[in-house]
Amino acid sequence: MTEAARVRIGWRDLPEAVRSRAEEIIGDGRVVTADSQAGGFSPGTADRVVTDSGRRAFVKAVTPAINERSAELARQEMHITAAIPGHAPVPRMLGGFDDGEWVVLVLEDIDGTHPRTPWVESEIDAAVTALAELAAAVTPSPVPGVPSAFDAISGDFAGWSNLAADPPADLDPWIAGHLPGLRAAAERGLAALATGETLVHCDIRADNLLIRPDGRVVVIDWPWGCVGPAWLDRLLLGIDVLTKGGDPARVFEGIDPGVVTDVIAGVAGMFEHVCRLPPPPGIPTVRAFQRSGAEALRPWLREHL
Repeated sequence: MTEAARVRIGWRDLPEAVRSRAEEIIGDGRVVTADSQAGGFSPGTADRVVTDSGRRAFVKAVTPAINERSAELARQEMHITAAIPGHAPVPRMLGGFDDGEWVVLVLEDIDGTHPRTPWVESEIDAAVTALAELAAAVTPSPVPGVPSAFDAISGDFAGWSNLAADPPADLDPWIAGHLPGLRAAAERGLAALATGETLVHCDIRADNLLIRPDGRVVVIDWPWGCVGPAWLDRLLLGIDVLTKGGDPARVFEGIDPGVVTDVIAGVAGMFEHVCRLPPPPGIPTVRAFQRSGAEALRPWLREHL
């Protein structure tokens, strides 16, 4: 969700048999260069690779031996990405495999860079345009077997309830005094997610977007895809603008202001709760990101709740 965990493995850490099978999917020779990418929190590979014939691809690979949950998410991402129609602003999937020990995705290598943060207005506008194009392309959802947004997020939006049950000593005093209202807002936000038939990305942030040289935005990394209201991805973009810097007003246009407040309350509660948990195996930096998100959203909640 922010800077890379910087503990991920790379292309050259993969077993030879796994590399060879990925090269067969890419086609036209052996991989001669591999550039590991920053961003995200998976401990698996995220490499832009080039073969000796000049063919390019993006390879993601992870093993349950490093992090079992990351392997599960890679399987889900493979299932989702393979079913998204080609006209959506999403990288094409060239192939992939799951041999029980390694889950490998071979994707189109997008020529682009992540949006700048703090966010700038032109790139916010480009991201909003891309999300509108995406929603049009994946409504109704073309992917079978993915959860509803309500089911996918319900546990996350219980953060305030978890904190109320056992308040930590370092809980912000304003939060401690407003837990009932925050809890009620998160419950309303969750209820608002029980509608819609759009495939939503559900993890929109700067490092899950790429800006092409022509200014168009592509939405990458799809392990959290679910079915919900078309506005959800745009609201999550607004939260990323809030937490990283920038004006989210353009992003929130057209979304019920009460829903915006309630969903942000749910996300903030998730951040406040999970940032205090031990880090998952192989992903040591995720808690610092979640803590920074919690700190960034507190002033907004004080003003809008």
